[in-house]
Amino acid sequence: MITVVVTPVYAGLLALMLVALSVVTIRQRRHARAALGDRGVPGLQRAIRAHGNFTEYVPLALVLMLMAELTRHPAWLLHTLGLTLLLGRLCHAWGITRSEENFRWRVVGMSLTFAVLISAALALLGHSVGVLAL
Repeated sequence: MITVVVTPVYAGLLALMLVALSVVTIRQRRHARAALGDRGVPGLQRAIRAHGNFTEYVPLALVLMLMAELTRHPAWLLHTLGLTLLLGRLCHAWGITRSEENFRWRVVGMSLTFAVLISAALALLGHSVGVLAL
């Protein structure tokens, strides 16, 4: 039986981050009186995209991490992926939610997120090729 111990830690931390992004979006919606859409309010637009971008990338990254953990990749790799994803998502959220936007934070955030997706994908493909070769 395989014990999953690393991925849940990062899933929990990222879930808390998602809740924080959701609360910011809800507050911006109340302030703008916008049940749907963004009513052209820049702060609400930023909050919606920070939340949306998070939900577009984090689930797949966590699935890849879980697969890596289930296929017994080393804990150091899983922690590296998890910390990099967490840092990337924090950087991206910080960059996109600032009214005086500094694209560097967004670029760093997306670069780290892509690094996690690519690294995890390659690790899994490498493992799968090795298994298939047996």
